[in-house]
Amino acid sequence: MGLLAMLGVISPFPFYYFLWNNPQSWVDLCGRGRDPCRVMALVSHFFKLLQFISLFSVATLFWPPTIFFWPLFLFGQFLNFRVYQLLGEPGTYYGVRFGKNIPWVTEFPFGTIKDPQYVGSIMSLLACIPNVPLVYIMLWVLGYVFMIKVESHEDPSTRAKPLLS
Repeated sequence: MGLLAMLGVISPFPFYYFLWNNPQSWVDLCGRGRDPCRVMALVSHFFKLLQFISLFSVATLFWPPTIFFWPLFLFGQFLNFRVYQLLGEPGTYYGVRFGKNIPWVTEFPFGTIKDPQYVGSIMSLLACIPNVPLVYIMLWVLGYVFMIKVESHEDPSTRAKPLLS
């Protein structure tokens, strides 16, 4: 189960890497009448489920959780919720890369925390360290760090051209 759990934990990152670097291919694959951000969100939700099942398969659950679980987990989820609230689905799921016009956001946590969605996700994962072997948490965190690096460099000339309906 260990190797399968590791593969499950890292499974979405090649997908995200491909989409970031090949946005036109994704827009073309989605075709006319299908929003590439929405399709990415649906595929990403599947990958997230696979990641959770993978972590759960190697976790040791106990109650009550450690004292640092709730602050880390809740603030991490707050950051994730806030990012989604401010950016919406198109802003969260590579809308700019897919040729959409996404307004620049400066409200908290943007402008205060660099990469707030990744920071929130990492905080939530760190909250689970007592319950999940460290190697699985670190693999997932390394995936996020890798994507932070990938997404920190964007060439606007490589953005997709939206398909006209």
